[in-house]
Amino acid sequence: VDPDCFQVSFSHIFLRWIELTVEEQRAYVMRLLDALEVTDRDKRLKVARAILYLAQGVFDECDTEVDVLHWSRHNIFLLYDMGIFTALLELLSMEIDNSQACSSAVRKPAISLADSTELRVLLSIMYLMVETIRVQTEDDRPEWIAAREAFKNELASPLYNGEPFALLLFTMVTKFCSMNAPHFPMKKVLLLLWKTILFTLGGFEELQEMKVRHRERLNLSPLPEDSIKVVRAMRAASPPASAMELIEQQQQQKRGRRSRRPLVKQDSLDTYNERDPFKNDDARDEEEDPEDTDSGIEGEVDPLDRDVIIQPPPPPPPLRPPTERVNFPKGLPWAPKVREKDIEHFLETSRNKFIGFTLGNDTETLVGLPRPIHESVKTLKQVTLSVNFPLDTRVISQGEEEVEDTPAEMLYLGMLPNLSQYVIALLKLLLAAAPTSKAKTDSINILADVLPEEMPITVLQSMKLGIDVNRHKEIIVKAISALLLLLLKHFKLNHIYQFEIVSQHLVFANCIPLILKFFNQNIMSYISAKNSICVLDFPHCVVHEMPELTAESLEAGDSSQFCWRNLFSCINLLRILNKLTKWKHSRTMMLVVFKSAPILKRALKVKQAMMQLYVLKLLKIQTKYLGRQWRKSNMKTMSAIYQKVRHRLNDDWAYGNDIDARPWDFQAEECALRESIEKFNSRRYERNKNGDFAPVDNCLQSVLGQRVELPEDFHYSYEMWLEREVFSQPIQWEGLLQNP
Repeated sequence: VDPDCFQVSFSHIFLRWIELTVEEQRAYVMRLLDALEVTDRDKRLKVARAILYLAQGVFDECDTEVDVLHWSRHNIFLLYDMGIFTALLELLSMEIDNSQACSSAVRKPAISLADSTELRVLLSIMYLMVETIRVQTEDDRPEWIAAREAFKNELASPLYNGEPFALLLFTMVTKFCSMNAPHFPMKKVLLLLWKTILFTLGGFEELQEMKVRHRERLNLSPLPEDSIKVVRAMRAASPPASAMELIEQQQQQKRGRRSRRPLVKQDSLDTYNERDPFKNDDARDEEEDPEDTDSGIEGEVDPLDRDVIIQPPPPPPPLRPPTERVNFPKGLPWAPKVREKDIEHFLETSRNKFIGFTLGNDTETLVGLPRPIHESVKTLKQVTLSVNFPLDTRVISQGEEEVEDTPAEMLYLGMLPNLSQYVIALLKLLLAAAPTSKAKTDSINILADVLPEEMPITVLQSMKLGIDVNRHKEIIVKAISALLLLLLKHFKLNHIYQFEIVSQHLVFANCIPLILKFFNQNIMSYISAKNSICVLDFPHCVVHEMPELTAESLEAGDSSQFCWRNLFSCINLLRILNKLTKWKHSRTMMLVVFKSAPILKRALKVKQAMMQLYVLKLLKIQTKYLGRQWRKSNMKTMSAIYQKVRHRLNDDWAYGNDIDARPWDFQAEECALRESIEKFNSRRYERNKNGDFAPVDNCLQSVLGQRVELPEDFHYSYEMWLEREVFSQPIQWEGLLQNP
């Protein structure tokens, strides 16, 4: 941002901004607010730039990055208090409805940064305000804490044209994807949308707290563990290569490549790490976690063979002593679970065996069953923690439902009419930003807010633009993946059917093959991509002297070993895939049909515990469908699943004997689910509630006691009507006894 716009409007004040009193600063912001209402577009843009300069921390007057961040935070709370966000929102709505700009952009052969200048300035200020106010710090003043709550409620409430602020941004996404507004800066829109949802609905920590409160309210047993803490404490492991890769590696060894440990039987994992076709030839790039070494048969871990685990800084664990042959895990990371359905199935089988008949869904009656069965049922009930609210217990209600106006409920209500378009638009953008997507002439152009008016002419400019484009795509993937995951988690907690309808829209829009396509790449290269230029990062670039950029310095990239942005995106996409397929056998079959197992196994090469956990979960649910030969060939992966994924009692995942392993009718399963969802939506959200579950007064006393307005002529003719329609008609008493 050019601070000149600020200086021009600030020129009559001879002090610097940071030297003014708060009252003087408020007076100046009030003048800016008045100036935003001018009709001249160029003047309005200059005022908006001055506001953006304030939001970015008046960096021209600061000497350190800490000062910039301090003044940015101070100014943003001041701007919010003065009502700047509401004024910006009106300008944003005007820009969205600017049909002239839209039609002009549609006709242009090439869209560039110049086409979205005003939109980008407005969205940048709004993003800075949402993100800064959202994040709580220790030195927050009491008035800032109050402002945070007020802003959060304001964004979540239907105050903007009768709908939450997020709906306006969703509208921008669909307009862009329908090619009606190709100049919209999608990266900024998606980032603001994600942060708005994160602020109004809450992040994973808030979700965990909400789960605890919900369980208390429903008198359920408390959660056995905090899933976030469990995953953070996990250590990464290294499952081995596939059979084909091992054969190729052996052939390479025969051609004269050295083996690292000729005197010890080579562990398949070490072979995998050394001869990985997706890696450099440096054999010491990766490490095997000691927890993943099953036994001494496969040889010990050589200190030179250890990899780098992608984990935050805790000190590395000591190497295993040479004398220790077997390393047992200290304990399972997760408390085991069992579903009510599993107990019903167990009792049904036991009753058939010992008594000869069943009692349906009865899980209480144990008469006639032997003592060991009683003990088994008692044990199963002690760990019945898997409360995914059944699809029927929260649905059929007597009379009117009382729906709490939570932020998630209000967002779902606003999204419902156009939910399908929103989901399809987000997946279109995700596909366009995926690194595996090929550039097509008919695909969506997501680079409108990154391409300059004049294309680069030097090698340096081309390299810089290439890094910008890649980073731009990475940020879009990050925002969409985080947004979809948050929506799924919050809707699931709010009402299971809200989660199910979003999931079904995602599945019907080909989200499952899209995510698999995303992972069908050199995932290690994606995780270690260096598409950023440190010296250009804000606020570093505005308080330090800019060094001369050269092609060599750009090629070297930054010093960080991994791109946390891309790792975050990968984990989010894996979690979305888990949510779509969990307990849905027809969707699990899609994982099998699209040959996801080798793709997912390649993703296990990333030595990060959380990412490995969600890959192993996806492998676990389809193991029973992959056949005995696959399980025999992948015992190391099976061991990792046993070690890291939650155990479910009575789950026959590793053997394929489960009755659920039979072929499933995909269409019938999805249609039945869609029918239930539509009944839920019509009952809960349609204006005319004359559906199957409309309340009916069938109490004789209250019906007969009601005063009914009768027409005037009723008194003259009712005796005649009684005689003709009632008394003269013979009553067939026997008919009442027959079953209709």
